[in-house]
Formats: sequence, structure tokens, C-alpha cells
Amino acid sequence: MTPIHDRGLAFDLATLTRRRALTLFGGVGLASLTACATGGGQSTSTTTSTTGSTTSTAAAAECGDVIPQETAGPYPGDGSNGPNVLTQSGIVRSDIRTSFGTGSRTAEGVPLRIELTILDNGSGCAPYAGAAVYLWHCDIDGKYSLYSSGVTNENYLRGVQEADSSGKLAFTSIFPGAYSGRWPHIHFEVYPSLAEATKAGTEITTSQLALPEQICKTVYGTTGYVQSVRNMARTSLSDDMVFSDGHDEQMADVTGDVNAGYTASLTVTV
Repeated sequence: MTPIHDRGLAFDLATLTRRRALTLFGGVGLASLTACATGGGQSTSTTTSTTGSTTSTAAAAECGDVIPQETAGPYPGDGSNGPNVLTQSGIVRSDIRTSFGTGSRTAEGVPLRIELTILDNGSGCAPYAGAAVYLWHCDIDGKYSLYSSGVTNENYLRGVQEADSSGKLAFTSIFPGAYSGRWPHIHFEVYPSLAEATKAGTEITTSQLALPEQICKTVYGTTGYVQSVRNMARTSLSDDMVFSDGHDEQMADVTGDVNAGYTASLTVTV
């Protein structure tokens, strides 16, 4: 798999967050460097109120910092770097384990339910009803559908869901493997609406969800994750290219076990 950390200055600068840029360059000369480049855990509330005002108040109470903007990596499948799965019929689905359309493979691995709560920072952290999330991640072998050798004709582990009136949405998936150079993670893009997402329009933000170390180690001790054990041993959150500058807003709260499966929950403020 092509390393995602070796794509040149232009790619890196185009996807740097402000805090990462200040860390790397000390805030000096960043504008000049950018001009040279080209190219475009917190827990989720478990109580849902029956009244709109109470729901908004509860959401505001749990609202943290805005989710950091991160790179989509080299395998987004959103049309920005090769294939575009967002405009294909079938992409709007909650169960993303199986490919749709001409694909036929089903991803194997420990079951993982991914629950996100989208909050609107511009509206006092009220639930962002109607927002849409495009989510994708690697499979048990660290491969990305549409891109990696052997799965270029598959589109599993990619899907879009629309947030309900409480800003909540969920995906049924498998626990992603760990590949060389990266901490176990899940990519996602937030769009203002389902229509905007499915036309591969303009997203509000692009970020990544991190998975807790001990849960990863437990999962990677099960059948099929042998490569992940070796790869995870070679990296850490402190040296990961995305999470090394902070991951408080991106670390999921994960519950469950390897037999029944896990649930990863994250509140995403945009």
C-alpha cells in the first residue's frame, strides 16, 4: 500500500490543520509556504429528550471543541483523488460491510457499530438535523476498497447516512485493521445535506476518528488481525501523522466485546 505520509509538500500543506501548521512552522512564513503549494474521545449522550428545546440544551451542554480538520488521505473515493463512489446508486446505506453495484465482496472482521452525533457550532451546538456523513475505512488487511490491490472493483466499507432530528446517525461495519505508519482510524466527511453528499458537493469538514489502544489490542488478538498486531506495535498516537498534535475531540468511546461486537461513539461538532 502506498504510504500516505509521503505525498509531497503540496499535498501536506493542502491538508494541514491550522494547529498542525503552527506546530510545524512556528507560525512563521506559513503564508509563503502555502503559496508555493498547489491543490485544492468524548462520549455521546445516551439520553434522547422528547422535546426539541430540551434536546438542544442537552446537546449544547456536551458540545466540545470543533472537530479538527484532517486530511482525507489518498483513498477517499469522493472524486477528489480518483474514484467517486458518492454519486453511485446504493451509497446511502447504514450497513457498509458488503459492496454494492458490481462489487460482491463482504468485509470480514469483528463487528463494529459506529455512532456519530453531529452538532452545529454555529447554532449554539444544537443537533445538526439533516447533515450527512460519508464514512470510510480500511478492511481487516489494511486495504481500501476502490484503491488497494485486489479490491479495486469493490466498494465495501464506504457509505453515507443522514442525521436525524437529534443529529444522530450510525453505520454497521467491522473493526478496521492497522496498517504500517498509521494509528487505527476511521475517515469521515460531513456535508450540510444528503443531497450535497450524494452529488459529491462541498463538505463542511473532513476528519478522522481514533480508536482506543486497549480495545485495538484486544481485537487484534482475534483471528484475521495478525498483520495489525505487528503494524500497531510500530506506531503510537504521539507519532501518528494525524493524531500526534491532539486527539481529544477524535477519540471514540468504545464499548462491547469481541463476541457481541463493539460500538464506537463520537460527538462531532462542526
